[in-house]
Amino acid sequence: MTDAAPWRRSAHDGPDSPYRDAGPVADGPASYRTLTYEVDGRVARLTFDRPEQGNSITPDTPVELADAVERADLDPRVHVIVLSGRGKGFCGGYDLAASAEHLMDGQLAGDATPAGTVLDPTVQMHNHDPAGTWDPMVDYAMMSRFTRGFASLLHANKPTVASIHGFCVAGGTDIALHCDQIVIAADAKIGYPPTRVWGVPSAGLWAHRLGDQRAKRLLLTGDTLSGREAVEWGLAIDAPEPEDLAERTEALVQRIAAMPLNQLIMVKLALNSALLAQGVENSRMISTVFDGISRHTREGYAFQQRAAEAGFRQAVRERDASPYDDGGPATSNVTHRDKE
Repeated sequence: MTDAAPWRRSAHDGPDSPYRDAGPVADGPASYRTLTYEVDGRVARLTFDRPEQGNSITPDTPVELADAVERADLDPRVHVIVLSGRGKGFCGGYDLAASAEHLMDGQLAGDATPAGTVLDPTVQMHNHDPAGTWDPMVDYAMMSRFTRGFASLLHANKPTVASIHGFCVAGGTDIALHCDQIVIAADAKIGYPPTRVWGVPSAGLWAHRLGDQRAKRLLLTGDTLSGREAVEWGLAIDAPEPEDLAERTEALVQRIAAMPLNQLIMVKLALNSALLAQGVENSRMISTVFDGISRHTREGYAFQQRAAEAGFRQAVRERDASPYDDGGPATSNVTHRDKE
């Protein structure tokens, strides 16, 4: 910032700054497996970096995301945090190809999964055995840690912005809806199709973001919105054409970044107080429990078994067949506009 006005100074500039003795902050370890981290001026840029897998969620994702958000939140240089994805889309949800196909063979470990804990895939494998007794709290203890990592975006002191292109579906929405602002390409696809079988959105944020009827319209059908519709429905703040997404996101981010850091924190905390008073934490807890239940019903077991036999993609094709007929890149099945 070159403006001479004292309220435009960076938080760490000047002898009267409480951060005046702060040394340079490292831009992040190269050991992140699911995302990259960089600081550019007043902006921390977090980018999901598993493009060949659609940036699907692994056990490492919530841990690394929370670590990167905390790193940015503690850095006095950073005023705003931007989250995006490389490749064809923002995030395709949980790595269900691995989860559904390999849940019973213990192949789901993350980089540093503690053996014998609820994060150990062997523990979850035993708990998912249809012939055994399912302990819902073992499931909840695991899934709540995923959601807690995503919720770092909401609970960070600094504002967070999601920039969405291509697709943001299933568990990807558990991440994006925790951001303070969503900018989405007009032709992108956003929604939670797994409510048709084997899933409930654990973030519990849909009704808080959309209101009761519109949230139910999506989640009682598993239907999705295009980016244009997401803005019309109030789920996103802007829906530029895909070629303009980066420019429009950057324009918003730089306007936010120009604000004094303490002002940003106060405004976000004040507005979050209203959101949290609506019961977001309670919604998240209930939704996470129901997400576990949905994977342990007769239908949930049948879906997992079908994925193990025929492959996850085939099981999804069957899930999204008639009367839905909306698999793949179709961007709307609410108004039937913008379909490809």
